[in-house]
Amino acid sequence: MSLSRPLVWFGLLALWLLLNGSIAPGQILLGMIVATFACWTAAPVWPPKSRVSNVMTIAALLLAVVTDIVKSNIAVLRLILSGGTPRSAFVRIPLELTDENGLAILACIVTATPGSAWIQHDSARRIVTIHVLDTDDADAWAAEFRQTYERRLVEILQ
Repeated sequence: MSLSRPLVWFGLLALWLLLNGSIAPGQILLGMIVATFACWTAAPVWPPKSRVSNVMTIAALLLAVVTDIVKSNIAVLRLILSGGTPRSAFVRIPLELTDENGLAILACIVTATPGSAWIQHDSARRIVTIHVLDTDDADAWAAEFRQTYERRLVEILQ
C-alpha cells in the first residue's frame, strides 16, 4: 500500500470495487494492485504538501471569494445588458506568493470570478498577467487583488 497518500489509495480501491460491482477477494486484490501502481506512477507529479495555518484567514478568504464572484456576476450582467463598451486591460501583478498550491488556488479564484482570466504566470520574475474585462484603473485593481487574495494566501500557506 502507498502510505504517502492513503486517502488516494483507498479512494482508488473503492472506485475499482464500485466500477466492478463486486467485493470478491480477487477484485479486492486486483484493486489493491491497481491502486498501488497508480499511486506509485502518479507520485512524481503530485504537488508538494503545504503547511496550512490560520483558519480564520481561510474563512475570510472564502467569504471574499464568494462575495467577489457574486459582485462580478452582477457587474458583467450589468455591462452586457447596458450594451456598454468594456474597458478591458491586461494587468501585470508582481507576486509575493511562491507556494505552488497557493498559486493554483489563486488561479482557480481568478478563473471562477467572471470578468477576469488568468493569462500567464512568469515564475522566474514572479509576475502574473490577468485579463480584466472592465476596469478603469488597472493599478487599483491589482492592489485590491493583492490585498484581497494574495495577502491572505501568503498568510495561510507561507
